[in-house]
Amino acid sequence: MQDTVPPAAPPPISLRRRIYEIIEVGRGVDGASKLFDAFIIAMIVANVVCFMLETVPTIEAVWGPWLKAFEVVSVAIFTLEYAARIWTAVEVPFLKRHAPWKARALFALKPYQVIDLLAILPFYLGSLIGADMRILRILRLLRLMKLSRYSPAMHTLIRVIYNERRSLSGAGLLLTAAVLLSATGMYYLENQAQPNQFGSVPQATYWAVTTLTTVGYGDVTPQTPLGKLFAMVTMVVGLCILALPVAIVSTGFAQEVGRRDFVVTWSLMSRIPAFAELDAMQVAKIMPLLHAQNLPPNVEIATANSAGQAMFFVASGEVVSHHAQGTRSYGTGDFFGAAVLHESEHVGTHFFTRKKSRLLKLYHNDFAHLEHAHPAIAEHIRQTARRRRELQAAAATAAT
Repeated sequence: MQDTVPPAAPPPISLRRRIYEIIEVGRGVDGASKLFDAFIIAMIVANVVCFMLETVPTIEAVWGPWLKAFEVVSVAIFTLEYAARIWTAVEVPFLKRHAPWKARALFALKPYQVIDLLAILPFYLGSLIGADMRILRILRLLRLMKLSRYSPAMHTLIRVIYNERRSLSGAGLLLTAAVLLSATGMYYLENQAQPNQFGSVPQATYWAVTTLTTVGYGDVTPQTPLGKLFAMVTMVVGLCILALPVAIVSTGFAQEVGRRDFVVTWSLMSRIPAFAELDAMQVAKIMPLLHAQNLPPNVEIATANSAGQAMFFVASGEVVSHHAQGTRSYGTGDFFGAAVLHESEHVGTHFFTRKKSRLLKLYHNDFAHLEHAHPAIAEHIRQTARRRRELQAAAATAAT
């Protein structure tokens, strides 16, 4: 009787890798990651509340030492969190090709890491300088910005502002021109009647800003008939101009929310081997093209009629396919819908979610755009699909 060799055990996960999975990758999936996220969110909220309480004299007089002690403990925790993120940066798939020091340096320059640093910097600056720099205490409110790391809505808003940056810049330029024109016009109309308030264009700029923004404090008002008429025109112009950036952001936000159930982030893409081998620049090119879906169990994803319309990457969960040759399961890191790449695939295949799944969807038109603009990235995806198909064929041959 032939002895059977038991399968080799998977290599143990290093401490650094495990910490990286907890603080970056496993958000919403790993139990330890959920606990870590909840703890950090609670600390951020508690810090903001304590900052507000410190400004109340009666509370400061009684609880001041305890509030300061909590500040020291909070800074220690946030410092350890920041150090852990920098230490585990070499585990980020898109930075692995760099030397450890360079990977950590590039990771430290990311916006979220800069926010984390600014959130703890005021405490250390105040301690080193030894002065009561109250203005630096305002920077403690930046800890509230750390919540954006855990808010998909904030991710979406930031992406909308970035995508609409050219339109917003145009609206800002138009507002600047309106302020200068309003200040100059009021200077010439009210200079002689009110030399103290409108003695120069910079002085009139204060009135122009408060009027265009429809704040209207009333401390500086025109007195001449032409000045009052010009002020009414300025108010109407201000309403029209200020409506532009609001409309741009709201429209972009509605479109972004409408086409995405959740936001595609680096940590989400790092779960997919097809993207993990790309560098940071290449990932930044493909991220805007991916549409994300958060689906419950037993939902049909694609039918035979929709074959070739989109390619799907499984970020988490499980998907099962039914076709004439049998069934197949797709887990985290797998992908299906290779017809988008003009690759052969089973005809008449139906795909269903077996459990709650997160999918990244790449439409055929978006892949065509990617292939035209960035052929190297498209070719990488093609080669990954070919390797996957060859491995499947080899496994099927070995099974028979």
